[in-house]
Amino acid sequence: MSYALTTTVPRPFATVLEQVRSALAEVGFGVLTEIDLQQTLKAKLGVDIPAQTILGACRPPLAYAALQAEPSIGLLLPCNVVVRALGDGSTAVEAMDPQMMVGVTGNDDLAEVASDAGARLRAALDSLDPAPVAATG
Repeated sequence: MSYALTTTVPRPFATVLEQVRSALAEVGFGVLTEIDLQQTLKAKLGVDIPAQTILGACRPPLAYAALQAEPSIGLLLPCNVVVRALGDGSTAVEAMDPQMMVGVTGNDDLAEVASDAGARLRAALDSLDPAPVAATG
């Protein structure tokens, strides 16, 4: 089983980051947190990495439904969407495949939530570029 939904967009990082925020909103996800890994690692470790931001995306009805089926699911909720610059001027966008929640827990009661979340995340990623979203892992 793959663990990520991913797409590569032939546009610069800053442009794609804004488009990802909009695409997530269009499918019902809000961005609750944002971590600028490039800035954080530079400040804390003095290292340079390409631009990379983690967006903590959430759709409360899905999170609540998942918690009802599996009280400890907060550990696995597919909340992070990573946007990272690639060396060629394009940008990778990655999200955890929500089916991982079902696979890791073995709880089939999460299947409907995972399916809904996965469809929404795929739609958001697909809207960024005409190439279909690939599963990686």
